[in-house]
Amino acid sequence: MRRGLSKILITGGAGFIGSEFVRLLVSLREAVSAGNFPWQSLVVIDKLTYAGDLSRLKKAANKIKFYRVDICDKKRIDGIFAKEKPDAVVNFAAETHVDRSIRDARIFLETNIIGTSVLLDTALKYKTERFLHISTDEVYGEIKKGEFTEDSPFKPSSPYAASKAAADLLVKSYIRTYGVPAIIIRPCNNYGPWQYPEKLIPLSVLKVLKGQKIPVYADGRNVREWLFVGDCARGILHILNKGSIGQVYNLGSGQERPNIEAVKLLLKILGAQERMIQFVRDRPGHDARYKLDSRKVRRQTGWRPKTDFREGMRDTVGWCVKNKKWLLSKWQNIAGLYRK
Repeated sequence: MRRGLSKILITGGAGFIGSEFVRLLVSLREAVSAGNFPWQSLVVIDKLTYAGDLSRLKKAANKIKFYRVDICDKKRIDGIFAKEKPDAVVNFAAETHVDRSIRDARIFLETNIIGTSVLLDTALKYKTERFLHISTDEVYGEIKKGEFTEDSPFKPSSPYAASKAAADLLVKSYIRTYGVPAIIIRPCNNYGPWQYPEKLIPLSVLKVLKGQKIPVYADGRNVREWLFVGDCARGILHILNKGSIGQVYNLGSGQERPNIEAVKLLLKILGAQERMIQFVRDRPGHDARYKLDSRKVRRQTGWRPKTDFREGMRDTVGWCVKNKKWLLSKWQNIAGLYRK
């Protein structure tokens, strides 16, 4: 990474993974002596949809500059770039929940594709020196055996995954056509504190806290590769500092678990019975398994995940119980989302 880069703009910084990345940068900046940490100035953009929450940034609030802006708003995004002149952009901003994309794909197309194009155009105009686009392993579709490499073909199964695949292709086209100094990162299934409770693990804890059954699709045998959010944030920072322009990096933990196994472990941690599980009609187009080959990021940046799945689950469930008031405050937005 070139010397002198100091200002980073983080879109979607009040979201689950984005806020973890912001908190990581703030903590690292405070832990090292002045001038020895490259990212001294943090600018955060977030639209604050239902899934965004400034509570996630409370401890960092006086250490960042925050803008409540939609990344599709080209005029306001241009104004922020003109004022802040960021050296690097990390784009977390996205609509992410598969079930919601199946119900209505429009906002996913707008935010994940049009919003990405606005950011790319603006980064090109202001000659931003590094652009990280956070994608997903879901662009590859499912794989019954083996692992996806960064060169695996796209076979998205949901409108969400298709919108992210389209955004990836757009980023690739800007790299080739305009020379935008971009990098694409495809993490696997994240979990951890502050995750919005429409996702399996916090939803399951919330259901138990409310004395309700946990909805598990089909027979629960769909396999996911689980990456603790703190490890994901560190991986993105490693790629920001050491990754190569124009490259794609898979970011996986190597820790596979079927959904039903994750739920049973969660119940064990909570001291609850397995009768709390209720199998529900499967999601349309539900991928059977994801698994990433992450040797490239490990080889080129030295990143390694630190958190064992059981340890990460204990930390996550403990956080959810401790912060049940926050979880319960989201109930209105997710009630009725899962079909019987």
